[in-house]
Amino acid sequence: MDHERHFERRAGLPSLVDWTPPTVRPSAKLSQGARLVLLARPVWAYRVELAGVLVLWLVLGVLAARLGLDAAGLLVSVTVGGLLAIPRVREWVARLLARARVRRAWELAVRHAGLVNFNDRIPRLVGHQLTMSGDRLLVQVPKGKTVSEVEREAERLAACLHVPEVRVLRSPADASVAVVQVVRRDPLAEPLPWPWSHLDAGRLSLWQPVPVGLDDDGRLVTVGVPERNVLIGGEPGGGKSVANSMLVATAALDPRVRLLLLDGALVELACWRGCADRFVGPSPKDALEVLEGLRVELDERQQRLLALGHRKVEPGDGLPLITVVVDELAFYLHTGDRSMDRDITAALRDVLMRGRKTGIQVIAATQKPSGQVIPTELRDQFSIRWAFRCTTPDASDTVLGRGWASQGYSASAIDLEQRGVSLLLAEGALPRRLRTFYLTDADLLALADRAIRLRAVEASPSDAPSSDSAISQPEGFPPAADRPPYPTPDPERG
Repeated sequence: MDHERHFERRAGLPSLVDWTPPTVRPSAKLSQGARLVLLARPVWAYRVELAGVLVLWLVLGVLAARLGLDAAGLLVSVTVGGLLAIPRVREWVARLLARARVRRAWELAVRHAGLVNFNDRIPRLVGHQLTMSGDRLLVQVPKGKTVSEVEREAERLAACLHVPEVRVLRSPADASVAVVQVVRRDPLAEPLPWPWSHLDAGRLSLWQPVPVGLDDDGRLVTVGVPERNVLIGGEPGGGKSVANSMLVATAALDPRVRLLLLDGALVELACWRGCADRFVGPSPKDALEVLEGLRVELDERQQRLLALGHRKVEPGDGLPLITVVVDELAFYLHTGDRSMDRDITAALRDVLMRGRKTGIQVIAATQKPSGQVIPTELRDQFSIRWAFRCTTPDASDTVLGRGWASQGYSASAIDLEQRGVSLLLAEGALPRRLRTFYLTDADLLALADRAIRLRAVEASPSDAPSSDSAISQPEGFPPAADRPPYPTPDPERG
């Protein structure tokens, strides 16, 4: 027993607040090189700060030999102060020091999380960016380790870093690089300080991406509507109507777009009634008539594309985009008449499947698009899924698709008070958490009134001014020059 104790070493001291015994582990034989590494590692961790001090000390020593210590100290102080007074230099120094602090914390956290490989290499920080939610890290995993191992230890890493959450994703370009988001705060907890960036637009084009909100990193999120069908789901009061309204307003302010509105609640889309080619209230018979008319239009457009030699509608083809907006989609699919339900489902499925290439896109909103409410054969035709707060992870998966909740993307985790916070899944991407811009009822009425008069101008150019300046702006709305600058879109994430 004494011989065994000789080969054990104390790994930690007992706690000062309880009677926990000291931890012991088998003793390790260290070479002289290993001992040197253990001594030099803490010094190397502060290499940025030490390098700065060393440079200043060398400069001060050279100047002191020529000018004297007092004059050299004054000159160095004035020079450093002058450089730090320059905003770009000050920001660069702050970023450099912040990265050094984050790197030290990360290296300590991954060692505590047991992510060291067989020869004492750890996932190494190779890139750092400050975001609205905290820090975005690029991490190179060592040989013998994978990004999935780092992801499995995300909870342990968050505890070591003293942050609410750590998210880990594998880089699509390199399987050995992890994109780590260290979440220190929720930037979407409060409403956005900016109004919708198109709130005072005189005219818009639906061919251009529609700005809808800001994500966790403070980047502008946009949605491209042409060639896409959009499904918006979530519980009442989550913000679906505002999200839907931004897409409808863009279509309404593009006078070349034909707008068809099916409003099962009658009042949700009522303000856009004057902009629509056809408005249908809670009448399944009229809704079926519109959908059957679209099928005829679809066939004609396919013949036109065939004559042009095109596979899909493009700007300049002479075929205007047709946007079909359906609010309370479940109402039109469950009328109580099985024959009517079957006909509406068949017509809508045809429009969803064949319409997008011919310039017909559907924007549908519903409270719970489950398989029992909306057939999966319809839900699968929506390439853009937009989930607002849901009551359960399963309800979130009915909007985004099966399996996303188990991967950490669940709209049920959205706080009840955070109206407008949602998860947006575009085609071929991961769900993106964002908060939408907010539109008041007065904003919607002003946008709708402007769209009505714009369409009247386009329809009767001889009876009204042709300039976009004829479209008035909302009263009391600040000019663009008086507002804070908007974030720019992220070209890598869309």
